[in-house]
Amino acid sequence: MNDAPSYTPPPVWTWNKANGGKFASINRPVSGPTHDKELPVGRHPLQLYSQGTPNGVKVTVMLEELLAAGHAGAEYDAWLIRIGEGDQFGSGFVAVNPNSKIPALLDRSGPKPIRVFESGAILVHLAEKFGAFLPTEPAARAECLSWLFWQMGSAPYLGGGFGHFYAYAPSKMEYPIDRFAMEVKRQLDVLDRRLADSAYLAGPDYTIADIATWPWYGGLVKGWLYGAAEFLQVQDYRHVRRWADEIGERQAVQRGRMVNRTSGEPSSQLHERHDAADFATRTQDKLVTGG
Repeated sequence: MNDAPSYTPPPVWTWNKANGGKFASINRPVSGPTHDKELPVGRHPLQLYSQGTPNGVKVTVMLEELLAAGHAGAEYDAWLIRIGEGDQFGSGFVAVNPNSKIPALLDRSGPKPIRVFESGAILVHLAEKFGAFLPTEPAARAECLSWLFWQMGSAPYLGGGFGHFYAYAPSKMEYPIDRFAMEVKRQLDVLDRRLADSAYLAGPDYTIADIATWPWYGGLVKGWLYGAAEFLQVQDYRHVRRWADEIGERQAVQRGRMVNRTSGEPSSQLHERHDAADFATRTQDKLVTGG
């Protein structure tokens, strides 16, 4: 039985700012900046403006993996963009990403700064820049990019669809929760079947396809997203769980997950990252206690 009242759309939609929901205060039907605010710039060639959501974690994991692989040019400054407070609508951020979504990257390593927005585009940019985590053999490259874009197209159903209606909407509605739960479970089955036959999504090697997918679907099966692990019976997807556990044990992944993070244990939150030593000296527990 449908537990929501019937709704008949009006002939013309109008914006009701009091529509409720966790993100009602920052969502709006127009783009562009709401206030003037320049972005800070650190000393490294790569400047990341982000928050530790699954999309943000993709890029910080990639950067930490590049550094772990010996690519010194991947040193970066990570600046916290508090999306709940509307930092993404500042004029400086909108100049880097006109879509006002994190993450956004400014690559200042060349004669002219290059802006890169959309997490998948950032991963491809970095992979090509450093020649890492993206195969060059045509068939392997196509497989990797196919899974990368699978993630980019699928995750909105998990986050903006299922996650929103299950965890954030002002009231629980059976139809959208059932609709998006069905789709998320279908996606998990797609991943589980692939990972039954392959160590990683693109084949035997760890690539940007895994780096993009792990924060969303790895986080889901590890119980980190929306409090929905039991509801979705994530224990049934044993190959996804194997893959999620293996990637989660990588030190670069553990470091990347800390950067720009604003929730969880204070020791797991590194709001800004400007040097590798920050992981030992500038997590929130250290800053609060002065340790």
